[in-house]
Amino acid sequence: MLEHLGPIWPSRLTLGGVPLGDTWRHSAIKRRDATNGLVPIHKLSQWLAYSLIEPLQWSGIEVTNIDGLTGLAEYRNGGLFVDAGVLRLRDPEAAIHPNPVGSSLVVEWRALTVALLDQIAVLIRERRGLTIDEFPLARVLEGGTWAAGRRLAREKRADGSPPIAVVSDGTVF
Repeated sequence: MLEHLGPIWPSRLTLGGVPLGDTWRHSAIKRRDATNGLVPIHKLSQWLAYSLIEPLQWSGIEVTNIDGLTGLAEYRNGGLFVDAGVLRLRDPEAAIHPNPVGSSLVVEWRALTVALLDQIAVLIRERRGLTIDEFPLARVLEGGTWAAGRRLAREKRADGSPPIAVVSDGTVF
């Protein structure tokens, strides 16, 4: 998907001449190769992949490894963790001022969102006695985190805005 549709999304970083799309730099990522400092998130391509699963299945195409997709690092899922107090900002004042999408704060928030969504999926499966095939991450997103994040946002902020102000071109949230 990224290979064929990548050129339609604005690219910020490239690696070996290849546009990386929704990939950002963060100083905490230490690697000994060209990916040093890179945090791939790819929210839009992951969202598109999730959206295609059922239509592909309905057409008779077997879709496997659905849980190989990542969680969606967008402000409803990520907002859930901030609004519920799971994530706390070192500097709460930073949430008020518009943050560039490539800022350390926003990159950390989005990366932690992906990691925490995986943990929520594990907890739900354990508590419900379900396997990964019976309850893939797609169901966690569809049935809970996004809607809960949206509800909490409306409870905390009249306009339902994200808990962290982000300056974005609309391609990552």
